[in-house]
Amino acid sequence: MDSAQPVDLRNQRALSDWLPGRLAAEEPEILVIGDVILDGWWSGSIERLCREAPAPVVDLQARESVPGGAANTAMNLAALGARVAVAGIIGTDDAGTELRRQLLTAGIDVRHLYAHPDMVTTTKIRISSGGQVMLRLDDSARTVPAAALGALAGAVRAAVVRKAAVLVCDYGTGVLAEPVRNSMVAALEGDSGRPLVVVDAHDPRPWALLQPDLVTPNAQETARLLERRLPDGPDRADAVGAEADALLAATGARAVVATLDRDGTVLLTPGGAAHRTWARPAAEKQASGAGDTFVAALTLARSAGLPLTASLDLAQAAADVVVHQPGTSVCSTAQLSRYLKAFADTALGADELESQLEAHRAQGQRIVLTNGCFDVLHSGHTRYLNQAKQLGDILVVALNSDESVRRLKGPGRPINAVADRAAVVAALSCVDYVTVFDTPTAGPLVRQLRPEVYAKGGDYTPEMLAETPDVEEYGGRVVILDYVAERSTTAVVNRIRAGEGAAQVN
Repeated sequence: MDSAQPVDLRNQRALSDWLPGRLAAEEPEILVIGDVILDGWWSGSIERLCREAPAPVVDLQARESVPGGAANTAMNLAALGARVAVAGIIGTDDAGTELRRQLLTAGIDVRHLYAHPDMVTTTKIRISSGGQVMLRLDDSARTVPAAALGALAGAVRAAVVRKAAVLVCDYGTGVLAEPVRNSMVAALEGDSGRPLVVVDAHDPRPWALLQPDLVTPNAQETARLLERRLPDGPDRADAVGAEADALLAATGARAVVATLDRDGTVLLTPGGAAHRTWARPAAEKQASGAGDTFVAALTLARSAGLPLTASLDLAQAAADVVVHQPGTSVCSTAQLSRYLKAFADTALGADELESQLEAHRAQGQRIVLTNGCFDVLHSGHTRYLNQAKQLGDILVVALNSDESVRRLKGPGRPINAVADRAAVVAALSCVDYVTVFDTPTAGPLVRQLRPEVYAKGGDYTPEMLAETPDVEEYGGRVVILDYVAERSTTAVVNRIRAGEGAAQVN
């Protein structure tokens, strides 16, 4: 699809390579307020130990300084197409001057970035060798000057005017102390013209009075909010999902997105855990700021009108881009589009897929296989696939070929060719592999791949499925997942052909 083609983002559920460009075209105005940092990345070689102590000597060969913290979040938003203003407090030192310069170069409005002679600009310098961080040196102010706090508090009301979103990045340095926080609460009181409000804070509780639309605590912050230790491994997401009411109450938010690093994210709403994403982690040694990228992409997508679950998937994709890059990195519109486009050719043949799955089994991972047409992706599909993912470690989706869909659904289907269907399904963070089959049932594929779990959605019983004997023959398990009749592809297609719009949602 051409990114210039009109599309109602409110109904866009699937991720496609044109979507980042379409979101950038919206150019939402977003204010980032919080703890701006200058990140330093100094690298060199190590060939000896120093004489004074058993410590390595790093002969520096490269020094790089880039915006970090709230400034990195602002840089990500600008790279994704937003019109960004940043508000915060820096010093009049060299680090503050360099930070302001880089933000200006990126086209970011810095009118509300206040410099004070008694303030120390926060810096975090990482010293590395061979791609491995050896040491981090942090420098920051012990106290924030009252005059600087007063200036920032006084500017808040003007700073939020006409913004599509306000993103709070509070890392606890004191820049967003009570005077600033109270001004923000006052400036955002009422629902008339209120922007989207997102809080990314080490402690979201002081921001509960703001009644944010979204808060994004990481695993450690979530554990502190719950005053308990989270379990390790895959049970961590389930443990967080069971605490939706407690987390919503503690943060005062309409929705909580708990970010669990390698375990992806969990979306919590008043109805419970509504959505999961799964990360595609890299064995990074020197990556930083993926959380900043995530919250930036999430805020951009929501402020442009993309549904919350699709926004979450897009944000996960953006974070996956930067964890494969060294240093404090940003994800641009072009990079995100290329990443999503890469899924267009990801359908594997059965023999290649079998080889890949054997490698996963050797690591003790359990394989889940499901199959279907997945012609016009909708929320019923995404809910179903997220449920299937939770049955094991690796989710394989087998798509009916175009000819197979025509045999099942009639000459008017599929709406989307198999290459497009594969690209869209593969882009979902919960899906690990996609393949295509042309047989009347998935039985031959099941016998070849031998998944530990065969999942199927719909109003079936295991006895009704032609594949059940194949699964049971080698000791696998058949699981029937939720069926949502009003979310069927046929219902969506019939509504489109009848010229009916989507039902109004409050």
